[in-house]
Amino acid sequence: MELKIAVLPGDGIGPEISKEGVKVLENVSQRFDHKFIFKYGDVGAVAIDKYGDPFPEETLKLCEKSDAVLFSAVGDPRYDNNPSAKVRPEQGLLKMRKSLDLYANVRPIATFEALLSKSPLKEEVIRDADFVCIRELTGGMYFGEKYESDNMAYDTNIYTRKEIERILKIGYNYARRRRKHLTVVDKANVLASSRLWRKIAQEIASDYPDIKTDYMFVDNVSMRIIQDPKFFDVMVTENTFGDILTDEASVITGSMGLLPSASIGGKTPLFEPVHGSWPEAAGKNIANPIAQILSAAMLLEYFGLVEEGRLIRKGVELSLQNHISTPDIQKEGLKAFTTEEVGTYIANAIKHLEL
Repeated sequence: MELKIAVLPGDGIGPEISKEGVKVLENVSQRFDHKFIFKYGDVGAVAIDKYGDPFPEETLKLCEKSDAVLFSAVGDPRYDNNPSAKVRPEQGLLKMRKSLDLYANVRPIATFEALLSKSPLKEEVIRDADFVCIRELTGGMYFGEKYESDNMAYDTNIYTRKEIERILKIGYNYARRRRKHLTVVDKANVLASSRLWRKIAQEIASDYPDIKTDYMFVDNVSMRIIQDPKFFDVMVTENTFGDILTDEASVITGSMGLLPSASIGGKTPLFEPVHGSWPEAAGKNIANPIAQILSAAMLLEYFGLVEEGRLIRKGVELSLQNHISTPDIQKEGLKAFTTEEVGTYIANAIKHLEL
């Protein structure tokens, strides 16, 4: 298979982990005789520095001409610490999602046996936890009408039937491929937008009689993720709730550096780690590349390259079992490995692991 892949390293640790994701994909292409063509673009603070725009037209065109986007991270303290900044790196991410119509963010949450002790939760609570959060990505407060002054500010949480229906259908299709359990997350006891979510979800549920559907308020879900994460199979929710819940859920695995995601919709799909740019670690070669590498696995699986994705996952599991790990997840008393060393180990494992 031939795939054109737009690589957007972005800011902070982005260039370091991006390099390892590409390295793994290159070894996959050699083993399976695929042709992956990588072309690079700028996004985030690095794009503001070059173009004055966090998502310039050149990068948009690159993404539109590509089969997939492998993205890393955006964010820079220069903007985080400046409330009056008119242009911010994160605006590039939002613009990219909107421009490519990436309305569904898919975040799998799964624990690793070798890292159960790294979780802040008890091992018996998290062992075998495995669920997916489907987050609506281009609506809600992040994109609604805004106003801000010294004395008042508001963000408008607007959703349409079309936006809700399409994200729910993606959630149901994921549930059908998994354990056939869908949880709709809202705040219907308070918010009008959530009541519309629940109304439409109840209408659509009858089209999926093989799927068990339940409905939970977001505050209940936030507690249940900690108390009983194995309860969940697939959850679907709006933009703001999804942003918060997926970050909370990522912590139970032991490190945000382990979890990938996919953003899909009407145009070029995008694959990225769930963590941020971690600017304090930039250039130190200590960032965990596994989330980026697993994002590459999700990219391959999206195009039906299931064996290739599985092989990457086996390489990641092998690195964890053999404690070839960066400082954030390394076992106490053992030598920590660099970003590059972990990526190279996984890439080399792909050459000899059995399918």
